[in-house]
Amino acid sequence: MNKDLIKYVVVIQCEHSRERCSGFSCSNCFFERGAAFEGYPADTKFLTMTCGGCCGTRVAGYLEHFAKKMRMGTDIKKSEVAVHLASCVVTDNKHHDRCPNVDYMKEIIQKKGFENIVEGSFQSEPTRKLRAQGKYKVYENVAFD
Repeated sequence: MNKDLIKYVVVIQCEHSRERCSGFSCSNCFFERGAAFEGYPADTKFLTMTCGGCCGTRVAGYLEHFAKKMRMGTDIKKSEVAVHLASCVVTDNKHHDRCPNVDYMKEIIQKKGFENIVEGSFQSEPTRKLRAQGKYKVYENVAFD
């Protein structure tokens, strides 16, 4: 994926984690262009949504609604959208282990025509240390830095 061509970033958060998390760190990380968001153009738009709860099937409806609004109000194409599965979805963390439905959600995202899928968003320094100590599992293909 060429980040220079991305005009919209969508972050999908875990519904259960969202009950305890405002999404501030992921949003702030995006606006500061840190970690997994490094390299996106300054004018890239940003949206967060949840998976809708287990097993993530609501992602289909949310992305369909997003695509409809995008078609009606912008000239942005699905190929110019990056969909990030937030760290609360794709990693072992203080809330829970990696979502068992990650691959299923990725299939849904692809079926809806979004091909730029990124696993990861933000990682706090305490969490980084716990991963380094082996207290949390480390998964390949998760973007933090």
